[in-house]
Amino acid sequence: MTTTEVQSAKEEEIVDITNQAKDTEQDLPGDTLSKSQKKRLKKKATAERKKNEPGAIGHEGASAQEAAAPSQNSNGSAKKGEGPKKQTEPPSIPVADLFPSKIFPEGERQSYNNDQRWRETSEEKRELERLEFDILNEVRQAAEVHRQVRQYIRTIAKPGIGMTDLCERLENCVRQLISENGLEAGIAFPTGCSLNYVAAHWTPNANDTSVLQYNDVMKLDFGTQINGRIIDSAFTVAFNPRYNPLLKAVREATDTGVREAGIDVRLCDIGAAVQEVMESHEVELDGKVYQVKCVRNLNGHSIAPYRIHAGKSVPIVKGGEATRMEEGEYFAIETFGSTGRGYVHEDLDTSHYMKNFDVGHVPLRLPRAKALLNVIDRNFGTLAFCKRYLDRLGETKYLMALKNLCDVGILDPYPPLCDTKSSYVAQFEHTLYLHPTRKEVLSRGPDY
Repeated sequence: MTTTEVQSAKEEEIVDITNQAKDTEQDLPGDTLSKSQKKRLKKKATAERKKNEPGAIGHEGASAQEAAAPSQNSNGSAKKGEGPKKQTEPPSIPVADLFPSKIFPEGERQSYNNDQRWRETSEEKRELERLEFDILNEVRQAAEVHRQVRQYIRTIAKPGIGMTDLCERLENCVRQLISENGLEAGIAFPTGCSLNYVAAHWTPNANDTSVLQYNDVMKLDFGTQINGRIIDSAFTVAFNPRYNPLLKAVREATDTGVREAGIDVRLCDIGAAVQEVMESHEVELDGKVYQVKCVRNLNGHSIAPYRIHAGKSVPIVKGGEATRMEEGEYFAIETFGSTGRGYVHEDLDTSHYMKNFDVGHVPLRLPRAKALLNVIDRNFGTLAFCKRYLDRLGETKYLMALKNLCDVGILDPYPPLCDTKSSYVAQFEHTLYLHPTRKEVLSRGPDY
């Protein structure tokens, strides 16, 4: 060996010894290198150790700013290509610009149940997974946008903020970070910010003056999309700690649904597992104890390009359909827990609308309805939208045309879904993909 090679080998040996001794505070060998060399190597080992301590990027305890641009895979290994740049605060740099390599972080990988574990070592399945990279990289970019936006929103979603202001700041942040480009990249559906007994499908309409209060339970449900690949993820915000048991119940139920999901799994089995976990929890409010109930007529769903509900429903109670999940499918696993009846009905003013995915040509007599349909096709296609989005585009006096499009079946209205008025509903949701080898929880982040 040359002198350089001998020196390099000694340095590697000392690094190994340093790492082995770090937990027992052993001294480095004194007969191998000089004091200055040992000091330098010990400093390097200390720096490496700090990367895995709480507060470091990629660690569960990372700050919101650090977590906003993760640079590691779910197993902690560094990603290939150039590392990410740092996001501003508040976020303003498009996520695509934060990752010069254009390789975006993977979500959390989970193994399938035992009878499907063979997939992880199948060379055929592993090759199929390699071929999926381009499509999965797009949806991972949308997932990274979702993570960064929600990290920011947690800093401003405080008592006293107007609901319209909250939604507009969230949606503008999505537009900025995803580099909005018509139907190719942007918002997947209106921001749901349903409060208390309202479980879903509520967003403020024009002139709404609602303000977030300390005792509110708010479900923040928003989506991002790139080339129609949708990330649908939601979480619940509550400031009063008395609601913590409710949030814990729903979060654990959602994690159970994610864990049980997999190739060849029956949808009804997921629902039974979710219900068992959800309804094992109780919450005490104003001296009365409530069992947390699954909202039995709400469920998760499969997702397809530009189609948020793609046909399969994932129940959150036992007794659902026995249809099975299949390889290559996307699913939104979402659960709702309530202190009320556990059953929702339509109520309040409608804000959400979506074009019927299967509708063919329908003749329209009203010129205003034809014009509005052209606006919808051009800006939303088959993605959901709300009245605020039409207002933003400069549309006025469109209510009659909107009603006509609903009456003839071109559009479907989605009114808010409500439990009993004295109740509180919480929600958590993740989007996952069923790889040939393992599932990937695309929307998983350090927050939930």
